[in-house]
Amino acid sequence: MILQILFWLFFAVLFYTYAGYALLLTLLVRLKAWCCPAPRISRKENFEPPVCLFVTAYNEKDFAEQKVSNSFKLDYPSEKVQYIWVTDGSDDGTPDLLRRYPQVEVYHQPGRRGKIDAMNRGMQFVRAPLVIFSDANTRLSPNTIRDMVDCFRDPKVGCVAGEKRIVQKHAETAAAAGEGFYWRMESWIKKMDAQLNSAMGGVGELFAIRTELFEPVEKDTILDDFIITLRIAAKGYRIEYTPYAYAEETASLNVKEELKRKIRIAAGGVQAMTRLWPLLNPFRYGVLSWQYFSHKVLRWTLAPLSLPLFLLVNLLLVWSSGNWNPSSFYAAALYFQSFCYLMALAGWLFENKKLRWKILFVPFYFVSINYASLRGIFRFLKGKQTVNWEKSKRA
Repeated sequence: MILQILFWLFFAVLFYTYAGYALLLTLLVRLKAWCCPAPRISRKENFEPPVCLFVTAYNEKDFAEQKVSNSFKLDYPSEKVQYIWVTDGSDDGTPDLLRRYPQVEVYHQPGRRGKIDAMNRGMQFVRAPLVIFSDANTRLSPNTIRDMVDCFRDPKVGCVAGEKRIVQKHAETAAAAGEGFYWRMESWIKKMDAQLNSAMGGVGELFAIRTELFEPVEKDTILDDFIITLRIAAKGYRIEYTPYAYAEETASLNVKEELKRKIRIAAGGVQAMTRLWPLLNPFRYGVLSWQYFSHKVLRWTLAPLSLPLFLLVNLLLVWSSGNWNPSSFYAAALYFQSFCYLMALAGWLFENKKLRWKILFVPFYFVSINYASLRGIFRFLKGKQTVNWEKSKRA
């Protein structure tokens, strides 16, 4: 009986985290659209407030010129855009390269103290009422600024999350196939979150905020983008989401490089929960608390912990009953789980042999990121995740 209770408990956590929440979210969004249609915001008047395009960079000489060129081509009056680069710690010539462009304000200091320290320092130089944060190694869509600014017509919007897109190639690695699929699903859920109430944070590759809402963040913060945007949501502002403003980047070079990213994100997720714990109070934050718990907390903690335990409990349940017949529900569940893990194992073998069979890469990526989440949890608990980190190599 205890094993059965645990089986259904772990199943409920996993199903709700990876499927149930998205399904429920879709149902609620449709219900809201039917009974409470969103008021139309007038777009007749010209709306082109000054904006700041803010980039923090550490040794990004290989990407800086491409990024600046892309920034200058964005569809927005150039005289209304303030271009800021903060290059703390860079010693590869990035600051000197950027100083060739008179439109770009370069703020550099020799010491490397991490991205969030650079953001905190650089924000004092922002003169525009809106600031758009982006990474040096991403290419922005031509209409990025205009689409993000347009969302701020609504005074209740304090932050706008752009979309992250992985550049797809014909011969994809497991990292590219899995990461691309993950971000397509994540973007869809983020869109539903925003339509219901508020998106659950922005990605560091592209997000915008009202400058007045920025508050300096603790210097040891790992997920600066998540902390900044969720604290704005906690103040009562909405995080809007626009898929029309997007940042493109290539996938991680391989799964090993992707694991480095995911382990760091998982450690940062646990850290974020220790700093955003008031958001779990539904009596104060209502729907936002439910979204935060369902979309982030479960995925960062209970789900990755439940995955191996679910398999173990299922095995013990079948073993103790002695019924290995596939017609038995618990035996069938065990065989299905085993099949999924075998597909993930095959994906790992195919990846190592440079064979490209995408159908196996998604289960392999799913298992890998949950493994990374477990490692990230324990890394944070051991205090071994630093704010400075070695960047993952990109394809």
